[in-house]
Amino acid sequence: MPLSGPDWVRQFPTSTKVDDLVEPFRTNVLAFIAALTDGGARVIVTDTFRPPERVYLMHWAFAIAHGTANPAKVPPMEGVDIQWVHTDASGDPDAPATKAAAAAMVKAYGIVFAPAAASRHTEGLAVDMTITWQGSLTVNDASGAPVTISAPPFNGTNRGLFAIGATYGVIKLPSDPPHWSSDGH
Repeated sequence: MPLSGPDWVRQFPTSTKVDDLVEPFRTNVLAFIAALTDGGARVIVTDTFRPPERVYLMHWAFAIAHGTANPAKVPPMEGVDIQWVHTDASGDPDAPATKAAAAAMVKAYGIVFAPAAASRHTEGLAVDMTITWQGSLTVNDASGAPVTISAPPFNGTNRGLFAIGATYGVIKLPSDPPHWSSDGH
């Protein structure tokens, strides 16, 4: 069974395609992005659908790296043949090596916040995107009414943008800068 470590990051890649989201969220995201780009914003989609296997790996790697989970008690997942516990030359558990391998995975994934064991990403109901613009931004809400945002920040953390996204059914999770979903989770 392959040991945990950064090589796992290449397994079960996350999609960056809006087309991999489920309906009606897919259509809502496409309309919101179109309104943003029509208004002059730059939108870069970084994550859409995330396979459950990837979420499993991210969740447990973070928990092991941060000492909140016992690697010997991580539940197995069908289709993910990973050995979380590393051993020394004598075959005994090597806690520092185990934790270091998990930490290397966390770094390779680029994880900043503790990943949930289940996510709107695994359901095709979330999108991570970086949104930026210069100066004032005028964007049509879902009813077609123009809304102007002239106060900073000039990026996806702007609360005025949250309100516009909500009209499209694309709800901002304020605690996670790039994350938008069908329900804000």
